[in-house]
Amino acid sequence: MGLFGLAIWSKSFSDSSKSLTIAEFKQLVENGKIKVDENAEPPKILRLVQKDGSSKQFVTGWYEVEDPEENGGDKYKKFSVSVILDYSKDDLKELLAEHNLAIAEESVDSDGLGVMIMSFYLPVFFLLLILYFLFRHQLKAAGRGAMSFGKSKAKLMTMDKNKVTFKDVAGVEEAKEEVWEIVEYLRDPKKFQRLGGRIPKGVLMVGSPGTGKTLLARAIAGEADVPFFSISGSDFVEMFVGVGASRVRDMFEQGKKNAPCLIFIDEIDAVGRHRGHGLGGGHDEREQTLNALLVEMDGFDTQEGVIIIAATNRPDVLDPALLRPGRFDREITVSLPDVKGREEILKVHSKKVKLADGVDLGVVARGTPGYSGAELANVINEAALLAARKGLKAITLPELEEARDKVRWGKERRSLALSEEEKELTAYHEAGHALLGMLVKDTDPVHKVTIIPRGPALGVTMYLPVEDKHSYKRQYLLDRLILIMGGRVAEELVFGDVTNGAAGDIRQASEIARKMVCNWGMSDELGMVEYGEGQGEVFLARDISSPRNYSESTAQKIDDEVKKLTDEAYSEATRLIQEHRDKLEAIAKGLLEYETLDGRHIQEIMEFGDIQNPPSAPTPPDLPEESEAKKPQAEEKKEGGEDFPGDFAPAGA
Repeated sequence: MGLFGLAIWSKSFSDSSKSLTIAEFKQLVENGKIKVDENAEPPKILRLVQKDGSSKQFVTGWYEVEDPEENGGDKYKKFSVSVILDYSKDDLKELLAEHNLAIAEESVDSDGLGVMIMSFYLPVFFLLLILYFLFRHQLKAAGRGAMSFGKSKAKLMTMDKNKVTFKDVAGVEEAKEEVWEIVEYLRDPKKFQRLGGRIPKGVLMVGSPGTGKTLLARAIAGEADVPFFSISGSDFVEMFVGVGASRVRDMFEQGKKNAPCLIFIDEIDAVGRHRGHGLGGGHDEREQTLNALLVEMDGFDTQEGVIIIAATNRPDVLDPALLRPGRFDREITVSLPDVKGREEILKVHSKKVKLADGVDLGVVARGTPGYSGAELANVINEAALLAARKGLKAITLPELEEARDKVRWGKERRSLALSEEEKELTAYHEAGHALLGMLVKDTDPVHKVTIIPRGPALGVTMYLPVEDKHSYKRQYLLDRLILIMGGRVAEELVFGDVTNGAAGDIRQASEIARKMVCNWGMSDELGMVEYGEGQGEVFLARDISSPRNYSESTAQKIDDEVKKLTDEAYSEATRLIQEHRDKLEAIAKGLLEYETLDGRHIQEIMEFGDIQNPPSAPTPPDLPEESEAKKPQAEEKKEGGEDFPGDFAPAGA
């Protein structure tokens, strides 16, 4: 249609006549270039046109062009020439008579003028109309029209498919108990209204990443069988000012229309952070959005059946006005699961895969302390992928244990070629960690030692706690400092030199020692005082710098105490390894021969001096995987992304 309109428009311009002067017109007549009608006597091919109400007259006709190609292939082109009756008419008549031509007089009224105008403007009108419909269609396709910026992006989750109930949520029994009364309220609101009680306006779920906050919110909606709106905190703020506040208001309007319902805001810290602590100092669009959220939560009536559920792993950065009673009345902590909870989570996720007979998930649960629900789900998935690559018909316990190690410490990089010198260096480094893990008393048992590169490290010593730990004794932390020093001490004693492979060890030791002195009151010199108040992580809502609450002399004492703890741990590690140098050599020799040793192999070396039940020969490199496992959380990252000879990797994160 657009091309058709352009064709009409171009045709209307091509049909327009060429304006000639009197001299040019006479030249055409004298040269015989005027088109004539051979059947007429005399040939009346010219017209004298006079518009109504105008003194001007025009002689129109057709003349022969020199180059038809320039005229679109036409031999003749229309022309018009302005004439004045009093001066030119007689001369023209004589000239035309000499060439057997004549003029036929006629007039053009207002209707004819209207036709001429319409022939010019009508194609333009159609072209603009076509462009309007094209742009209107594109605006709709781009996002429900140009005025849709203020519309909420909350998605209505239907329960027809993938309905989640409390049976699908495991390991968070206390949290499920707290939200159960919300389900009862949504099922039977009159039960609470009859006694004068009111349900909390908002529920804030706090917990580490992967603990199941979003899954728990979906389970509430599934049990109550009500509409469930889901939106992320980052969906409120856009590039246009005022869009966030408008979306907040629209979200609550949608909730009221679909009441009773649940509105779930994930990662609310993106929009609910502290006000007045920004870096710019000016008005912040996030503050305007937060203000709108505060007004809506405090203004709408809970009797309408709209309940707000929000989730965050950074409650420390939320605005206090958002947490006060009347907005988020209840705060539910979703913590990491204990051993019983981990077993229940593994059972839930193992329903989707095929396990071999006799697989005890309780063993896997006891070997995964500190794992979140998301990590446990990843363990099951990685075990299924590993069993499929091996061509097994079902998942066995070895695949589950290998998947556990992969999720926590990274994938084995057998394809990485190491020189013999690097292998020997890594073997003694990890042997130092493993030896001290057997010698110190108050520590976690050695689970596995390997010189096969995993993640960013060239070697890893793995420790698994016997049970979940929620608090740590001073002696446990001191022994852990000794463990961390084992790799550097072994390098110095065996090779007489040290490498940068202990970078992660030094970082862990410094962090533990400084927290013992500044935060946990474990220094005899400084006592039960917390130093470094307000030294949390820098966030969008917080100031970059904060005043130090201790003097320079105290800062010097802190540094001295931290150095004292690390030096004492290094000295004790040196003494222990020197006394058991033969065990260090045996462990390193076993690592060079078998690459990976379990805790029982290390125990055999400590008791008998060598390995009594050696492991199987090293397996060939695995085929490249289609999906990489989640990178380890407990393992420290190396500066610059380099590979280092070893790393101390405790299991408890």
